[in-house]
Amino acid sequence: MSKLCPSAQPGMDRAMVLGVVQQDGPSPVVQYLNEQLPATPEILAMSAPLKPTEVFRLAATCAEHKCPHFDGADCQLATRVVKMLPAAVDSLPPCAIRKECRWHFQEGEAACRRCPEITTVSYDLSQQTRDVSGLPIMEDPLS
Repeated sequence: MSKLCPSAQPGMDRAMVLGVVQQDGPSPVVQYLNEQLPATPEILAMSAPLKPTEVFRLAATCAEHKCPHFDGADCQLATRVVKMLPAAVDSLPPCAIRKECRWHFQEGEAACRRCPEITTVSYDLSQQTRDVSGLPIMEDPLS
């Protein structure tokens, strides 16, 4: 069976809502659902006027070779998350996909302890966020 990516986009195969992003503190935190909830158009529309990825943390079938984070064997995003970010929680959060999760399969509990602070959309443009996400550094077009 294919592994599930815990950082997916709407429209991906088996897309489901993993949790809801809460913005109560200094950084967003995912509040996980107790069961798998298909990411139907009706559910995703509940995020309006925001984008679904700003409100929901989605999981879906890992795209493997179609994903820029997949190196042919492993998810490099999961590797960077574990290597570069501190644990966000001391105990494992509840998770409806852990048994099928690529990040858990690959990185174990270390990935799960960082997972609550991972959001699909981030407005944090710090160097650390860019390094973890693998986003290229954009040069200032005005300089």
